[in-house]
Amino acid sequence: MSDERRYPRYPLLGVGALVFNEDRILLTQRGKQPLIGQWSLPGGLVETGESLETAVCRELLEETGLKVSPLGVLEIFERIIRDANGAPEYHYVLVDYVCEVTGGELCAGDDACRAEWVPRDQLPGLDITEGTLAVIEKGFRNRRQYQ
Repeated sequence: MSDERRYPRYPLLGVGALVFNEDRILLTQRGKQPLIGQWSLPGGLVETGESLETAVCRELLEETGLKVSPLGVLEIFERIIRDANGAPEYHYVLVDYVCEVTGGELCAGDDACRAEWVPRDQLPGLDITEGTLAVIEKGFRNRRQYQ
């Protein structure tokens, strides 16, 4: 991972996707720092000149092999990870979209070491990035409004 993400001058803008398949949600296991080994929503940083919706589609394809269509914003989420001295080592503002699959084949790639459809009842047993489970539960409760 590039050192420019550590101790950023300004928060970095990212996108994430909540992709549902009946009682399952698509999750990726992080293969790189920060939070290596933890499960999270697939997504990543927005590139300069790229729209948020284009970014979420690109990131999903890179991390999961799936083509998606964004249906709407579910949550704007802030993640601040502090170092041992309390300084903000990482600071992200994440825009989480509910998306539907339009094509592709599930296959982990890019920053993800695994990509899986996880049943809702198995979520509490996973090591999920802080705050993500609450966003997922909100998505399960509100996903009908995006259909």
